[in-house]
Amino acid sequence: MTAQILPVDDELVQAATQVARARCRGENHTMAAAARARDGRIITAVNAYHFTGGPCAELVLIGTAASQGAYELETVVAVGDRDRGVVSPCGRCRQVLLDYFPALKVIVDEGGDVRTVRITDLLPAGYVWADHQLATE
Repeated sequence: MTAQILPVDDELVQAATQVARARCRGENHTMAAAARARDGRIITAVNAYHFTGGPCAELVLIGTAASQGAYELETVVAVGDRDRGVVSPCGRCRQVLLDYFPALKVIVDEGGDVRTVRITDLLPAGYVWADHQLATE
């Protein structure tokens, strides 16, 4: 399966980059994420690193978006502190993003090539949690 390459939302990358530069401090906050909501708003967040496996920026972003009434995200990107640029989501984030937003687009970096792909392209033949839940009556 070949992933469909979509346009990169440069404004979203810039928003995450600005948050990473302004808000990531020390070892507790090393990544920033930005998402474009269906209504066009850009929501940002940073990770909360902890040795027990604190949440990645993408996961904090989901809660931040919900707290602002944005339940439909269209595109997401994560950016590392210290000008590390776009960082592709980890496996846990890929799974959570797929479960919450199955039509989501994700901006990734593959060897210096920043591009946008669908979340389903990042988890081919992935497990879809909703498909395995018992129907409630």
